[in-house]
Amino acid sequence: MSKSKKGLSHDEKRKRLLEYFHETGDFFQLKELEKIGPKKGVVAQSVKEVIQSLVDDGLVTTDKIGTSNYYWSFPSNTANTKRIKFEELQNQVQSKRDKKEELQKAIEEARHGRESSVKKKNKKSAK
Repeated sequence: MSKSKKGLSHDEKRKRLLEYFHETGDFFQLKELEKIGPKKGVVAQSVKEVIQSLVDDGLVTTDKIGTSNYYWSFPSNTANTKRIKFEELQNQVQSKRDKKEELQKAIEEARHGRESSVKKKNKKSAK
């Protein structure tokens, strides 16, 4: 029985192409990447989609020069992108913590206001 080859996941394809960019330190056109892709285990038909997802995530840079699009990525770019993303996430976490604290104070104030109104009602009922 022959085992059928199992294709790579999208993340694995991204990883392999990104590693290739970092290994070579060069820039490429899409046609070149479509030829290189199969050597890295990425079918030529999915190279464009994978490259676009890397561009969308800021891991690969693209620039249109004349009528051609060039793609490149350096390890330092990836580190900077990850650092910036990390800082953004830290800021989001801090803002969520601040919002949580603000809401907890509002809840506490509402409870305190409710307790005092209940005490006033009880005093009126007792009279």
